[in-house]
Amino acid sequence: MSLIYVLNGPNLNLLGKRQPLIYGHETLADVEADCRRLASELGHEIRFHQSNREYEIIDWIHEAREDGAGIVINPAAFTHTSVAILDALNTFEQPVIEVHISNVHKREAFRHHSFVSHRADGVIAGLGTEGYLLAIRRVASLITSAETK
Repeated sequence: MSLIYVLNGPNLNLLGKRQPLIYGHETLADVEADCRRLASELGHEIRFHQSNREYEIIDWIHEAREDGAGIVINPAAFTHTSVAILDALNTFEQPVIEVHISNVHKREAFRHHSFVSHRADGVIAGLGTEGYLLAIRRVASLITSAETK
């Protein structure tokens, strides 16, 4: 069983309560349950975290370097501001998929730039919380491909 980290940035603890017209009505607990169910079906384990603090996300990326086979990350507002998260991700040699619930390209101009995308192996945006499941499927596929080489 490979370990996939699912990391969530600021304000995602308010998912389902904050701007439901943009982010939907599902809670982060709903997303976590869906991610765990799918990962289990695919033969993987999930370590699921959310923080409003940049340093905690960086610490989890560092932790993933030791035991993670992939990272799914929704950096939220840190997407547009955090060179530190990018630098941490650049130390992680396994697959990274960036996820955004909303279509950031249809929103304010400052949301169109992502530091994280410079490292991500793929980006999923605008598919709602289903994007997490698609990201887990992709990370699982990349893990399998790496194991068969």
